[in-house]
Amino acid sequence: MFIIFFAFVQFSTMENDEKKFIISFGNRVRKLRIEMNLSQEMLANDANIPINQVGRIERAEINTSLSTMFKICKALNITIIDFLNFEE
Repeated sequence: MFIIFFAFVQFSTMENDEKKFIISFGNRVRKLRIEMNLSQEMLANDANIPINQVGRIERAEINTSLSTMFKICKALNITIIDFLNFEE
């Protein structure tokens, strides 16, 4: 019984950590986009992704793919390493 409870608590913590990271990721996209004076539409066009996807990423509604992250970084003219250098 203890093992099942421990596994549940550990899984819940992982979910919370993952959600925090997704929120931080979205905030990072928004911060960099605004610093570059880009609208969501402009970023979407530059990254060749749907405009609603940019909004959903920024609001942490989706866990985006690596390929989308690559496209966003390219559109923002930032390396992936620099992009991921943020506080959770």
